[in-house]
Amino acid sequence: MNARLADLLDRGADGHEPGPEAVLEALFDGGVFVPVTEAGSVLFLPDDERRPTLLGFTDAALGARLLPAAAGMVHCDAARLREILEKTGVAVLGIRSGNGQATVPAQVLRHWASRGPGAEMQLDWSADPVAVALRDALARRIREFPAVRSAWVAHARWRESGEEQLIVHLAVDEDLPSASAHRLMRTLLREEMTLGPEHPEVGMLALHPATHADSIADLDRRGLDTVRHDAASGRVHVISREFDDPAVVAANGAPAPVTQPRPRRRWFGRS
Repeated sequence: MNARLADLLDRGADGHEPGPEAVLEALFDGGVFVPVTEAGSVLFLPDDERRPTLLGFTDAALGARLLPAAAGMVHCDAARLREILEKTGVAVLGIRSGNGQATVPAQVLRHWASRGPGAEMQLDWSADPVAVALRDALARRIREFPAVRSAWVAHARWRESGEEQLIVHLAVDEDLPSASAHRLMRTLLREEMTLGPEHPEVGMLALHPATHADSIADLDRRGLDTVRHDAASGRVHVISREFDDPAVVAANGAPAPVTQPRPRRRWFGRS
């Protein structure tokens, strides 16, 4: 049984909706139980001309009770789920726990599957207009989210899959999954900009300053566009190669120079 995933989904049924990254982390950490036919093939729904849905249950007994048509339940870890995704035309993964459920699009699953064991992500500074707009929007809005301590905007490339996107890392002074991190990203993507199919995908990863101290120190060494927020004083510090000498990007989190947020970029689509 994937107790961690079951707990997250069950709490969602009580109104405490977990963050999507927490659900996916629990999914790929502990796997799910997938229904199979008597021949041992994965059972997809529906079995018509539409693209199939892959079902996953947090508990084998739960799956057997909810889907009696299945001949059995097979535990699928991250590697097996990834193989199913690569070899089938699955459109959606539907996950069920005793009292909750979640639906995950296949595209999201594939992105997360590429981050499984052995996957490596290369982070670099980006001058992409979307990255610049994200940095400027963070400088304008980060004060509204006191738990968010720092933000880094990076171009990410998954070495194994070759997929590329922009990622905003957020250091937050609250337990993960972070509600503040998700509210901040929703604010940026709904109120500060409108992304179209021609724009790069934007993802977010929340980090805890104590639990992920090494990762945060590594981000500070990379010379990424960085926005720091001192909740006590309300001051916002912005670091960017675009208008600062790269030498000022501190290696170990030293104080960054204070700059003023840049004006809104009206060329960029806004909702």
